[in-house]
Amino acid sequence: MVGVVWTLLLFQMACNEKESAKPIILKEEEFEVEYDYPALRKLSEYAFFTGTMHQLNPVSNLIPYELNSPLFSDYAEKSRFIVLPEGGKMIYHPTEVFDFPEGAILIKNFYYPLNLTDTTGAKRMIETRLLIRKSGTWEALTYVWNDDQTDAFLEIAGKNIDVRWVDANGKSQKVNYSVPSLNQCKSCHWRNEEMTLIGPSARQLDKSNELYPGGQNQLIYYRNEGLLAGIPNPTTHIPLPDYSNPASGNLISRARAYLEINCAHCHRPEGPAKNSALNLLVSETNPVAYGVGKTPVAAGKGSGGRKYDIVPGKPDESIFIYRMESNEPDIMMPELGRKIAHQEGIELIKEWIRNMK
Repeated sequence: MVGVVWTLLLFQMACNEKESAKPIILKEEEFEVEYDYPALRKLSEYAFFTGTMHQLNPVSNLIPYELNSPLFSDYAEKSRFIVLPEGGKMIYHPTEVFDFPEGAILIKNFYYPLNLTDTTGAKRMIETRLLIRKSGTWEALTYVWNDDQTDAFLEIAGKNIDVRWVDANGKSQKVNYSVPSLNQCKSCHWRNEEMTLIGPSARQLDKSNELYPGGQNQLIYYRNEGLLAGIPNPTTHIPLPDYSNPASGNLISRARAYLEINCAHCHRPEGPAKNSALNLLVSETNPVAYGVGKTPVAAGKGSGGRKYDIVPGKPDESIFIYRMESNEPDIMMPELGRKIAHQEGIELIKEWIRNMK
């Protein structure tokens, strides 16, 4: 079980054909991560990919997936896969993330295209995160790619990596990218006293995927391939729009989608930030609950001297904008997962607030 006492010790079970399993203790710094299953040291040992590893060519049992509204991670791009055990199925839910069978693995690869104006697709792999369903809970593992881009190695304590790339406008960009520690993984995925998933819900997965025959809708593909059980016909969920695409929804729906994926894993009734009394799920219908005219429970430096989370028509007087624009660790929101401000996201939320009456 992950994280009973956080003292940064990893108990890893080392196994091979000639020797029985025995614990290996890797001493680090501050907290303890305890596993009751083998935690492989190298990503290649899972045999998820074929050929040149950093190209991420999946083996046949990996199921690619995309989200309508992905989490912002310092402009890193992501490649996602699901592994289901033989005969295992995801279980549909209209509003929450799907249930997954024992032994399921979710794989999320983080990378930066070296030059977004270059059509060759050259990229730098940064990290690969795994969530493994074991003993009724989710276990988190993070692997950091080496400089040669030949493999990724288990990382417990987190790591900062300098990354440079050229954006779509031909402008050079850089960030001191933070790979999270396992404790930080827990802080975002912790809900109701257990590790939970954030992304793979019907509302997020209801989209076409060019990796499937004919660009098929992901949910339809999963159902037809026997990978998803319990999906009704017609479905009852409402898909999230792509917050970056105005054609996918109106201003309100896109702004609410942005706040849900970037903030609501903490700011929801059963989330780690429940004491803030903010509920940023799209399903929340009370404007005060999602910040309009709401005073912060604890003000201080994080408010920037502003009185309300959202002041209708006045983004520059709203605490939301102050915290989204800040890169100071004790002010910025989200407080994890980014080092730089998401300018496009800030402009979206500003426009939403500006148009409030």
